[in-house]
Amino acid sequence: MTATDTHRAIEAVWRIEAARLIAGLARLVRDVGLAEELAQDALVAALEQWPESGVPRNPGAWLMTVSKRRAIDLIRRNERFERNLVELGHRLEHEEELPEVDEIEDDLLRLVFTACHPALSMEARVALTLRVLGGLTTEEIARAFLVPESTVAQRIVRAKRTLADKQVPFEVPQGAELAGRLAAVLEIIYLIFNEGYSATAGDDWMRPALCEDALRLGRVLAGLLPKEPEVHGLVALMEIHASRSAARVGPSGEPILLLEQNRARWDQLLIRRGLAALDHVEVLGGAHGPYALQAAIAACHARALNPGDTDWVRIAGLYEELAKLSRSPIVELNRAVALSMAYGPAVGLELLDQIMNEPSLKDYHLLPSVRGDFLYKLGRLGEARAEFERAASMTRNARERALLEERAAACQG
Repeated sequence: MTATDTHRAIEAVWRIEAARLIAGLARLVRDVGLAEELAQDALVAALEQWPESGVPRNPGAWLMTVSKRRAIDLIRRNERFERNLVELGHRLEHEEELPEVDEIEDDLLRLVFTACHPALSMEARVALTLRVLGGLTTEEIARAFLVPESTVAQRIVRAKRTLADKQVPFEVPQGAELAGRLAAVLEIIYLIFNEGYSATAGDDWMRPALCEDALRLGRVLAGLLPKEPEVHGLVALMEIHASRSAARVGPSGEPILLLEQNRARWDQLLIRRGLAALDHVEVLGGAHGPYALQAAIAACHARALNPGDTDWVRIAGLYEELAKLSRSPIVELNRAVALSMAYGPAVGLELLDQIMNEPSLKDYHLLPSVRGDFLYKLGRLGEARAEFERAASMTRNARERALLEERAAACQG
């Protein structure tokens, strides 16, 4: 194996083992920041040693062993840990083997809830989650979100410092606290997915790597919490949306809207996985949460062989249920679209006009975009053109801006 092959192998191992490694170390040292530093030290050691010695048979165990030895050395040098030296050093030195599978899963779950702790800002939670759970480098995170690498690095450093200063426990919340904390975790994963699925800024309509990272995190979480319906609802939603990825972008990178997509290009494996996850929600029973309802809406599109087969009446009903749960103007915007498809653009426009003055939609470019679509279908071309132009001026995504400008130009006849 060449040095290049070895480095590629190390990168692959790191992607697979990083989260488990950091989670196991965080359980032992009770500090996510320190755990990540120890894991990085082990990665450096692998980069130095494996090109000569070869990739070990159990690379995860090798990395864990090196990390623990570094932890013992650090503890012995650092007076801050003097009180814990005997107990912690003894525990580390007697854990030479990898922990049992159940223990690894428990550690991963603790790491998920710690990285997404409400003590951190939303941006910090996203960065830390992608770093310690997704295994992404600071450079990769910065590139994905179109921000300077130094900004991401600062967010991660501040996040670790906040967790340490506030002495956030490395644990899974229990009882009533679990539901609220789980909702925050799901929000982070879905935010990451959405930034990949419909980029808010930049020159690309999609960033597939972020979708893949979010899907991987969602699948891991579903395995760790098999009895939580909303976890499976989120996975179902992401799987079905991800199935359309190849059909959402044209040859030159231009956006292709849902009703204009070639459905033969939809990934049937991802659709089946999404529908299976949605079936699992049904098996678990109980009222559907917001992610399960959105997944049910996505499933209506996935089951339609062509746009004309779409059950828009059911979709409008599902959006009505979702609106009662979320009280969100954006959900009402989507419900207006469903109503327009089910009962005509005038019905959709009537609902849309009721939310035109919502403060949260003031800078939301999709509001004038959707209104422009309704007006265009009603033959009110001058008004439609003005709405498309307004939407184009509001979006920060170059591909989307070009699409909206084309729609505005089409209103000239």
